[in-house]
Formats: sequence, structure tokens, C-alpha cells
Amino acid sequence: MNYETTITAEVAEGIPADLADVRSEGGSGKKRALLIGGLGVFGLLLAIAAYFALAGGEPAGMADDNDNEQAPVVSVITPGKTTISGVVEVPGTIAARREMPVGIVGEGGRVISVPVDAGDWVRQGQVLAVIDRSVQNQQAAAQSAQIEVAKADASLAQANLDRALQLVERGFVSKADVDRLTATRDSANARVKVAQAQLSELQARNARLSVIAPAAGYVLERNVEPGQTVGGGSPALFRIARGGEMEMLAQVGETQLASLSQGVMADVVPTGTDKSFKGQVWQLSPVINPQSRQGTARIALPYAPELRPGGFATARINSGTITATVLPESAVLADDKGSFVYVVGEDSTATRRSVKTGMVTPDGLAITEGLSGTEQVVLRAGGFLNPGETIKARRDGEPMAGADAKGATKTASDRNSE
Repeated sequence: MNYETTITAEVAEGIPADLADVRSEGGSGKKRALLIGGLGVFGLLLAIAAYFALAGGEPAGMADDNDNEQAPVVSVITPGKTTISGVVEVPGTIAARREMPVGIVGEGGRVISVPVDAGDWVRQGQVLAVIDRSVQNQQAAAQSAQIEVAKADASLAQANLDRALQLVERGFVSKADVDRLTATRDSANARVKVAQAQLSELQARNARLSVIAPAAGYVLERNVEPGQTVGGGSPALFRIARGGEMEMLAQVGETQLASLSQGVMADVVPTGTDKSFKGQVWQLSPVINPQSRQGTARIALPYAPELRPGGFATARINSGTITATVLPESAVLADDKGSFVYVVGEDSTATRRSVKTGMVTPDGLAITEGLSGTEQVVLRAGGFLNPGETIKARRDGEPMAGADAKGATKTASDRNSE
């Protein structure tokens, strides 16, 4: 190639001396300089092309390594199966197991004495209240006098009959007179019996004026005072717990009620105290309340001062043993679709698994459905994961190694906070 350069004197004056020397060199120097410059430009273009070609992606192996480095590290456990002693914890109220309301059984009257009070122990037949019986006593006295009159008439009739029988043999009294006197004697004896029966009735009525305890027990309420007028229509004057026996009326859901049986033991803790009382379920409600969907488990309890009828209490009832998976509460999540956990699925992805929870134990929640116990369950970071997300599983309590130990890999919670 031939290059021709024309430089005027004015332009040449502004050229440095070294360039002027180059100009003065032969054509071979110019060709070499141009060749080197062209190669440099060509290399630069190749570098730019390679940069844009590689900017859109990475090699497959490198991408996988980056994904693994960015995957969150989560703690997992393999829960297995555990034998659990079933316990149902339910609320309820304390009541007398056999409560006896005691009131007026007679015609009543004015109360003159109440020798017992609430909180007293009474024996069977003990007088609880005395009603004024002054009028009834006079009636009984009058009836007693009528018995004496009837007895006197009967004695007279018997004497008349005896004399008539002696005269019949002599022919002075007819057979008809003897029959009449015999009937008179029999009527007088009958009147005696009638008077005696009437007196017994009055005495029984008088006895009913005293309010007595139908059985031995513990007085829960006293609703009468001296001077008060009471009658057959009055409400109960006393309430007695027979034998002092108490019970707890535990309100149990219909599902839990199905797992209970009569005779199982229970621990009852009244509200306001930490003291526990041993009891036994003696009756299960045969019906379910249609509104609350609950039934009643009646737990028999011995007398104790802390067991006050009407007070609230909590019962822990043994419901047998079951074999189930137990998870810490941090591993079990819930939303509008129900309870679920995250397990490590294929390709180390977080997989959602619906579960059904059972009783609460000291070690966590019992899982009755949804898990076999052999899965790797995410322990704590489930709330920060999404289904199908790639994760790094680490056994709970196992130390991190390598870059993870230095904090190079982020946990799920750290990544979520960012």
C-alpha cells in the first residue's frame, strides 16, 4: 500500500521533534505501527464480544454452586414415634355429688329454733329447725282425753253385758237384750281405737314440725332464721351434701369425651390454689349439648375444705396411651387451611405437609395424622419458607462447617429480614 502525506510548513512547525523524526523514517516503520494498532483494536473488540456473550448466563456448574451458597440453612429433626400418656385438660365447677335439699314436710308455722349452721356436720335424724307447736300440743292433749272417755264407755258397756249374761240364765233378760248390750260393748271398744289412732296422727303431725336431717352429711346452706314463718310451699331451708362427698362437673368436648371411660383417674386443681386432689370419673354424660358441643364428665372427690361447691376448677383426666409423632410447637404452623409443617422433600426443597394435631404434652404437640415420623421436619424457620424453595438441611444441634460456620451462608430468617 502507498500512503502519501502532505504537511505544510505551518503544520510542521507544531509537530514535536520526535514525530518529525518518525516522519522522516521510511515507509516500513509506518506499516509496522499500523499493523500493531490494528491488532490491538481487534483484540479489544473480541474482549467486548466475549463479555456481552457471557453476561447473559453462567456455566451450569457455577450456577449450581451459587444457588447452593444462596440457599437458606434450616434446622431439621426426624421426630419418630413416641408413646404418650393421654391427658385431657378441661375446666369445670365443683358441686356436691349428692345434694339433699331439706324443707318443710308438714303444715309449717313459726320457726323458734335453728340449732345448726352452714358448714356443720350433722347425723341422720338430727333436728335442724324447730317449728312452734303450742296449738298442736293442745290438740294432742285433747285427743288423749278423748281416749280416756272412750275407754270409760267401753268399760261400762262391758259391765252391762256381764250382768245381762248372768240374768239370762234366770230368765230375766231376753236374748235380744244380750245382743244389744254386746253391740254396745263392741262399739265402745272401737271408739277407743279410733281415739288412739287420732292421737297418733296428731303426734306424727307434731313430729313433722321439726326439720330433721334425712342422712348424715355436710351442711352447705342454711336459708332459715328464728321467727321466720315457713310452710309446705317454702323453698328448701337447708342444703346438705350427703356424706360430705364432692364432685367436679368437667365440661369436655365431644371428641375428647369419646376418649374417656368411667373409672379413669383425674387430678383436680381448684381455682385460687395450687393444691391438687385425686378423683375418679364415675359418670360420663349420655348427651351432648347441641349449642356448646360439650358433655359432662362427673369426677368424684372426697371432702376437703378447699373444694367449695360453685367454684371453678381445672381437671387433668387420664385418657389412656397413644403412639404418635411429637413435634415442638415451633415446627407446627397454621393458616386458614389448617395446621401444617415443612418437610425436606426431593432435591432439598421445602415441602408443605398438612397435619392433624392432638393433645399438648410437655415435649410439644402430638401429631395424630400427616406424618410417619421418618421425615425431616423443619424445626424453626418454617414461617420464612415457601413451598418448593431450595434449602440446606442441618440436624438440630449439629454445628455448621466451612463457610457456613463463618456466616458466609445466610439463614432463612436473615434473608427474610433483608
